Amino acid sequence: MDWYVKVLKNYAGFEGRAQRKEYWMFILINMVISIILSAIERMADIGTIISGLYSLAVLIPTIAVTARRLHDTGRSGWMQLIGLIPLVGWIIVLVFVCQDSQQGDNRFGSNPKY
Repeated sequence: MDWYVKVLKNYAGFEGRAQRKEYWMFILINMVISIILSAIERMADIGTIISGLYSLAVLIPTIAVTARRLHDTGRSGWMQLIGLIPLVGWIIVLVFVCQDSQQGDNRFGSNPKY
């Protein structure tokens, strides 16, 4: 849960680097919360108001942590726009965020692993 809170505290920080653990723990907790909210909405039969508002609230932090994760692999945060390419774009971005950190310092800062 600390990784999730850490990303939310740095919600608009597009500079620096984010290691894989930070990124994937945020994504995991984000998905669990979304599933729980969707289940509550189904049981209460209220539509998708709550999960929609939650998704909107975490949109900027998600974009920011993805940009920092791409920085950690030596790529620009703008590379997330590749995900907009139909059919294959999201696969390319997934491969990028799954890759290991660049060793040592890069143009985006020092390696967060060390």
